[in-house]
Amino acid sequence: MQTSPHVATAQLARRLGFWGVVGIGIGVTIGSGIFRTPSAIATRVPDPMLMLAVWVLGGLISLCGALSFAELAAALPYTGGFYVYLRESWGRLMAFLFGWSQLVLIRASAIGAISAVFSEYLLRSLGYDPAAHGTVADSIAAVAIVGTAAANIRGVRLGVTLVGVSTGMKFGALALMVLVSGALGGSAGASTAHFTADGGSVEAGLFGLALISVLWAYDGFADASYVSGEVTDTKRALPLAIITGTIAIVAIYLAVNVAYLYVNPIDRIARSPLIAADTIGTIFGSLGIAMISVVVTISTFGALMSTMLTAPRTFFAMANDGLLFRRLAGVHPQYGTPHVAITLAAALGVAFVFTRTFEQLADAFVLSIWPFYCIAVAGLYRLRRTKPELPRPYRVPGYPVIPAVFIAAGIYLVGNALVSDPMPTGVTCGVILAGVPVYYLAFKAVGSRQ
Repeated sequence: MQTSPHVATAQLARRLGFWGVVGIGIGVTIGSGIFRTPSAIATRVPDPMLMLAVWVLGGLISLCGALSFAELAAALPYTGGFYVYLRESWGRLMAFLFGWSQLVLIRASAIGAISAVFSEYLLRSLGYDPAAHGTVADSIAAVAIVGTAAANIRGVRLGVTLVGVSTGMKFGALALMVLVSGALGGSAGASTAHFTADGGSVEAGLFGLALISVLWAYDGFADASYVSGEVTDTKRALPLAIITGTIAIVAIYLAVNVAYLYVNPIDRIARSPLIAADTIGTIFGSLGIAMISVVVTISTFGALMSTMLTAPRTFFAMANDGLLFRRLAGVHPQYGTPHVAITLAAALGVAFVFTRTFEQLADAFVLSIWPFYCIAVAGLYRLRRTKPELPRPYRVPGYPVIPAVFIAAGIYLVGNALVSDPMPTGVTCGVILAGVPVYYLAFKAVGSRQ
């Protein structure tokens, strides 16, 4: 029997307000991407204006997604986010496949990628070359994962407080970097000539692969929906917070990339995996590198904290529905947090950190989660038709065009990856589809008895 959307199977205490949700959204999004992916993007799209165009396109796609998910979040304000939307619009099998992918691929990749950048910039801030200390970097990343998991088990308020502090610091630091680059970059070789292309061509397939990296940086635009069941005002604050956070992210990301290009020619960006440190280092030298590395370390730690706060809520909701082992629905008797689900997410993240590179983790995350983003947004059309009685205090503006734009972008993203990079994309799709027999063998019968 399908769970009614009006009655949550299990909920956590509602303690989060508007700014807490905005902080989670920005905290999840501004993590590793804006500091780490510009190098990969410049390599794939070695044209300054096209590079900026990829960031603009990614921002518009993400905004279309945020506007769409805000309606789902307001209509279905329950713990679990995308899992709940998929369950209510497409049924238990699709919801299970999303949760299965979260368990074995999506969240482990995200946690691993963010913690990897945290450790790289931490080592850089201490004066060490991360490339020469790979094992140490992996170990630091693992410790960070365990630490953020422990903090989130301790309580949602502690996690939100730490996220809020780090979010304010990193957003302010990015804005300051933009201002400093514009004001002082000229004396360090910055030039508007860096925005001029050298006349080389860019392959359409590589543009699509660059978009994957951009969407990794933007990912998190709707992650606040995972804690919908813990938000005090789901009718107004929840959808407004999702949209507000996304607009702020798009604005700061575009400004930061303009600053990167103003200070650095695009070929230098392509050679610089730690571009934020190198940009400030160009202006202020080693002291600037140390300062920005500290900021990025704090930024990625905050993103890791946010991810560890939101991701386990899916496992928690699934376990309550009988689609994962019941033990994962355990709530800590003292702190009231889903401590078993958080512990599992941390363990998987640690395993991925030691087995994959940042680029592999980021690409795997985007390619595995975007099909579900598209299917969830497609659920808007289905829910409006099949469940018109759902409360909808917020409705997507520009419906049905805005959701359709988002879905079309996702289809292009995955289709282009299958053509341009078939092996890893095919493996990712295979892992997702492997969940189908798992569902029928282990969980379908359990669900039918509920």
